[in-house]
Amino acid sequence: MQCDTKFDFITRKHHCRRCGRCFCDRCCSEKVPLRRMCFVDPVRQCAACALLSHREAEFYDKQLKVLLSGATFHVTLGNSEKSETMVCRLSNNQRYLILGGDSHHEIEIANISTVQIVTEGFAPGAGSARVTGMCLQYTVPGAEGTTQLRLMAGEDANASKRQATAWLAAMHKAAKLLYESRDQ
Repeated sequence: MQCDTKFDFITRKHHCRRCGRCFCDRCCSEKVPLRRMCFVDPVRQCAACALLSHREAEFYDKQLKVLLSGATFHVTLGNSEKSETMVCRLSNNQRYLILGGDSHHEIEIANISTVQIVTEGFAPGAGSARVTGMCLQYTVPGAEGTTQLRLMAGEDANASKRQATAWLAAMHKAAKLLYESRDQ
């Protein structure tokens, strides 16, 4: 149990539908949709889980569409010096990164161990660097060690990097949510 309240016939235990721990009514009173567990209607959650569920709901409403539609990147696999222009997108079942171009690769999301943002210089008039790419480290089933994937924003058919930059931001949010969920 996670709550210091003494439970009895009048003071009931409530289970958080996300983490499963027991709380009193006051500590487990928020009702939030939990789409990732197929609860369409709002369900009872503790405060910590409700916060994470709100972030996930925002992700599902905004960033997921960007990841599913994909973007153009200059992709470098492993220790290769040569990059290939590919479209990177999230699979429809949200379990794989699909890289399509002259060659085709699928990387299982569960096998990604490290996500690192690549930045370039400082944006004019601002104090923050501009995101230009991402490095992922992942394991390949049956292989030893990790493999590195480097995605650098490429231009789409309209000679714009806007879609790739939005995809990188969405992937970064997805990675943060994934690691927060694993830590819970």
